Amino acid sequence: MLRKTIEFSTPGTRLSVAHRQLVIQRPDLPKATLPIEDLGVVIVDDVRATYTQAVFLELLAAGATVLVTGRDHLPIGMMLPLDAHHVQAERHRAQVLASEPVRKQAWQAIVRAKISQQAVVLAQFNEGHKRLVAMARKVRSGDPDNLEAQAAQRYWPLLFGRGFHRDREAEGVNALLNYGYAVLRAAVARAIVATGLIPSLGVHHRHRNNPFCLADDLLEPYRPYVDWRVRLLVDGNGASVPRVAQRETRAALLSLLNETIWVGQRREPLLLALHTSAASLCRALTGGDRTLSLPTGLPLQLDPLEQAEPRDGL
Repeated sequence: MLRKTIEFSTPGTRLSVAHRQLVIQRPDLPKATLPIEDLGVVIVDDVRATYTQAVFLELLAAGATVLVTGRDHLPIGMMLPLDAHHVQAERHRAQVLASEPVRKQAWQAIVRAKISQQAVVLAQFNEGHKRLVAMARKVRSGDPDNLEAQAAQRYWPLLFGRGFHRDREAEGVNALLNYGYAVLRAAVARAIVATGLIPSLGVHHRHRNNPFCLADDLLEPYRPYVDWRVRLLVDGNGASVPRVAQRETRAALLSLLNETIWVGQRREPLLLALHTSAASLCRALTGGDRTLSLPTGLPLQLDPLEQAEPRDGL
């Protein structure tokens, strides 16, 4: 089932739970309810929001992720369920024991998919993409040549102009990328936990202060979807860059989770595709098939009757 991604941004929102329903109370608006089991990612973008403890207990028990933003509207923290799979302990042991060659092969596949996706994005906007296509083919086990970084050096100036530099602390385009990546990261982390893997034990990312190293690994080939959507937003906004504070801008970035994409040999909504990719990574790290199911191509333009149900924004 495709669960909903919900954002609450009305100032003064109060959230509580009654009869397995999330109860939403907002000033000057009628009370609303949503079934807890329908929710996958809940984003609260309201510094005045209040909650009952039951909100977190019920959402986490249902396998949902709770994402909280700061005053700049960028995600600042998230909560994930800890007991998300019936063979979690067994998979934890297998993940810890995964060999270095297995980890390096997984990272090779991830980097190759990421660079290929970056090339697809550039091709969409008639930018020079052929060099990245060639680089993707050359990625070796573990990416010892650091082709991921080399590709990025070519990719960003082509996508957003010669003067653009990726800076996590900057405003403008960088802030849009930060928001999109943070939401996508939360969804990836949820998918990782749901497979029974340890999110802090990555195949490449390794930092003692990062509890989501494995999520950051699997996030890489999905990042270009955010880049693509941000470029569309920038192109469609004339001379000015859209701001994260604008609700319609955040809605456009959140809607990426509902886009239908190819992953492996299947087409799925991106939110479900994350689980397909996470499951394939789990198999590779726990002694099964080492072939990863990773995204390919841009979101598909489907017939309206085939489109996933729109997600609610509150």
